[in-house]
Amino acid sequence: MAFKREIHGLVVKKAGDKTATILVERRVMHPRYRKFVKKFKKYLVHDEKNAVKIGDTISAVECRPLSAKKSFRLKAVLKAGVE
Repeated sequence: MAFKREIHGLVVKKAGDKTATILVERRVMHPRYRKFVKKFKKYLVHDEKNAVKIGDTISAVECRPLSAKKSFRLKAVLKAGVE
């Protein structure tokens, strides 16, 4: 069985039916200044039951491509948001 990437992020948008956009933050060291810099990337996540809301922190796991830009499925809601 192949290794599946798992990402954790904050739901920033509910884009259509069964889709959520999450923002994933990672910290990398700047090559010259040796300071840790935050880098952000957005991913589309498949949410079969429309369970997530904006502001939730979720965990998603990699899967086969479900659309042109969607390659992750919702695994669990780690922390409920404000909304």
